[in-house]
Amino acid sequence: MSTAATRSPWAWVPTLYFAQGVPYVTVMTLAVVMYKNLGVGNAEIALATSWLYLPWVIKPLWSPLVDLVGRKRRWIVALQLAVGAALALVALALPSPRWFQLTLALFWLMAFASATHDIAADGFYMLALPDERRQASYVGVRSTFYRLAMIGAQGGLVVLAGLLYERDGRMAAAWMAVMAVVAALFAAAALYHAWALPRPASDQAAPRTPGFMADFVRVFAAFFRRADIVRVLAFLLLYRFAEAQLLKLVAPFMLDPLAAGGLGLKTQDVGIAYGSFGVAALTAGGLLGGWFIGRVGLRRALWPLVFAMHLPNALYVALAAWQPQQLVLVSAAVAVEQFGYGFGFTAYMVYLLQVAAGPDGDNPHKTAHYAIGTGFMALGMMLPGMWSGWLQQQLGYRGFFVWCLLATLPSFAAAAFIRIRER
Repeated sequence: MSTAATRSPWAWVPTLYFAQGVPYVTVMTLAVVMYKNLGVGNAEIALATSWLYLPWVIKPLWSPLVDLVGRKRRWIVALQLAVGAALALVALALPSPRWFQLTLALFWLMAFASATHDIAADGFYMLALPDERRQASYVGVRSTFYRLAMIGAQGGLVVLAGLLYERDGRMAAAWMAVMAVVAALFAAAALYHAWALPRPASDQAAPRTPGFMADFVRVFAAFFRRADIVRVLAFLLLYRFAEAQLLKLVAPFMLDPLAAGGLGLKTQDVGIAYGSFGVAALTAGGLLGGWFIGRVGLRRALWPLVFAMHLPNALYVALAAWQPQQLVLVSAAVAVEQFGYGFGFTAYMVYLLQVAAGPDGDNPHKTAHYAIGTGFMALGMMLPGMWSGWLQQQLGYRGFFVWCLLATLPSFAAAAFIRIRER
């Protein structure tokens, strides 16, 4: 039997990144479907849920604290308990008269806990797997289980909400049950990781001088002293520019009636098409993307990955134009688009690991710098998502998806200018 110090990464990488994915997909998709089911308009949904990205955007402001205070292993367990508590309170808030404001506030608390958890989990990953080759070999694993979290949330939980609603006709009660399930999941995850996470000797608070704020500023400023910082930031902000807008409106598009330009699907059909088949394809794409980069290197793999991620957005233009009623056709189109997204997004994650490791691969502050990079990734998702609901209302679904196809052009431009370090 393995000890905690020598435990296989398979005992903790899958569950850690599954737990990391659930809060993010709760904000990105589950909250969108829930608010749509409860009668909130598209513009309000897109604006409110895009603001929920903010903790992931500004987490670099406190990321050095995770480096400088305590062990990352302890941060992980405590924050999983905090996420579970916030989601349990969301369930309790849904029957109240001011449910929209209360649930948004609680989602904010959950998002802050989750963003801090991401800092600790990503830093722990790099400490427990210090070799860059080994890190790269598990990128596909972590991406896969992150995607499985999406299947569980976008697929299983959305289907569950739809079935519960059909059984007793109370949508708020259905979503209360769903949020209670997710809360229980996080309580179980915290208990499991308290046992399963290894204890690497390097998981210690980073050394600091008597001037704590000076250390804080030094770690933060080092990220922006890179010679290629403009290229790095352009890629982090623009690579998902089109996807950030499209993702906010996929679920409303599927749920809206034909007369409004949507597909008129039931809630559980959305869970099947987008959350099950779509995320399964996303997972397969992520695994294949990790394998492809490992085989040929990021430099040679970059352009096939960029094209695979962005060109399938055209399928949503076709869905909006034809409004097919067959669930199998909708599921197939979504699966193709999501496979391309999963395949192409692997390039982003491997490049982000390179950025965190530094130009020479020996950055002592890689945890904080990875968090800064993911903060810019979240900003690149938040800002375009904020206007996407309003834009869809102005253009209609067909015009909006045409715009999303055109919005891939900045991503191609940003990819053309990055510098890639091959191992």
